[in-house]
Amino acid sequence: MKKIEDIFNFTEISDSCIKCGKCIPVCTIHNINRDEVTSPRGFIELLGEYKEGKLELDRGAKDIFESCFLCTNCVDICPNSLPTDMVIEEVRADIADRFGIAWFKRLFFTLLRHRKLMDIMMKFGYTFKSCGFKEDTQRGGIIPRFPMPIIKSDRLLPSLSKVSFLNRYPEEIDNGGKRRVAIFIGCLANYNYTTIGDSLIEISKKLNINLFIPKKQMCCSAPAYFTGDFYTVEKLSKQNIEYFESFIDEVEAIIIPEATCSAMIKHDWEIFFRNRGMEDWANRAKKLSRKIFMATEWFEKFTNLKEILAQGGVKFQDRVTYHDACHAKKVQGVYREPRELLSQNYNIVEMSDSNRCCGFGGVTMQSEKYHLAELAGIPKAKMIEESGAEVVSAECSACRVQISNSLYQSNIDVVFKNPIELIADALKGSR
Repeated sequence: MKKIEDIFNFTEISDSCIKCGKCIPVCTIHNINRDEVTSPRGFIELLGEYKEGKLELDRGAKDIFESCFLCTNCVDICPNSLPTDMVIEEVRADIADRFGIAWFKRLFFTLLRHRKLMDIMMKFGYTFKSCGFKEDTQRGGIIPRFPMPIIKSDRLLPSLSKVSFLNRYPEEIDNGGKRRVAIFIGCLANYNYTTIGDSLIEISKKLNINLFIPKKQMCCSAPAYFTGDFYTVEKLSKQNIEYFESFIDEVEAIIIPEATCSAMIKHDWEIFFRNRGMEDWANRAKKLSRKIFMATEWFEKFTNLKEILAQGGVKFQDRVTYHDACHAKKVQGVYREPRELLSQNYNIVEMSDSNRCCGFGGVTMQSEKYHLAELAGIPKAKMIEESGAEVVSAECSACRVQISNSLYQSNIDVVFKNPIELIADALKGSR
């Protein structure tokens, strides 16, 4: 397997940074920690120093490289399109090899690699959640009743469902049509926000599109990828690729109501394998990617859902503001499609900067560096409040976790809904 220095020429990347500073205003971490070290050009400079042997990969460097939110804002605006996010992801793998991964993250990634174990743990958590948490039904979350390790006591967390999406429905759903698509649901929508999957089924039923729900699908591996656990990334992605190949020719598409999962499968799998010199796996991932779509993207481009919503959907007075998830707009170019669908039945009001990262940042940011995620969430919550919307929407459950908590911490009475849920509400005529 290739080493990181074989994948990226750190010196060349560092020299290619012209220090123009365009990345600074859009950098999520620099906006809350105004230190040149934790800025895109600061990261790049340190990477060059690391390659030349002038920087030891010690715990200080570990802390710096784990402070990036991987929002890709810097890549999006960089005149030289420097792959800052990808290089940091590779360095994090070096960090994981050198320092190991915290026990709770190792446990979490183990569960991601074993679906049945995860099902058991989630079932156990649902059964006993009232012992340690109180329910916030309005926001669809839970709040700790007492301080817990790693979890701040006043933090809103996603609730757990009694039965996961994958265990709730049969593998085949015949809606009387001639078209057939597969659903990749994502872990958060599978265990926590299961109404997203319910809504996908409602929409597909209205469109007479038959559904295949692949029961052997595994986590997309994004949580492990952003943390540096490349063993888990390789294992899960290979398992999914082999499984997807067994049915990909029998479906029009695999639709995914999650920006992060979709970006990982459509974009990052190929890059991961290409960087490791596994060309066969990279080509297999690339071939699959042609049939991978975010759910709103596929519905808007390849069905008449927009016309159905315009003609038969219920018109709500709710004002909805749309947050552009980093892995939707910047990585996949999906931002117009959900707005086109939602605007048929809702009043869309734009916040001042829909493109600003919400501050989720991954497993490490949500656990060991939660104070940074908390700071990054405050401006986004304020933007949502100032928009005057009653509902904020984004096709990303990671954003949902972060934004819902940010709104809760800021005492802002706005509800988060996936656009798929809002569309299903319009079709059913109730919210």
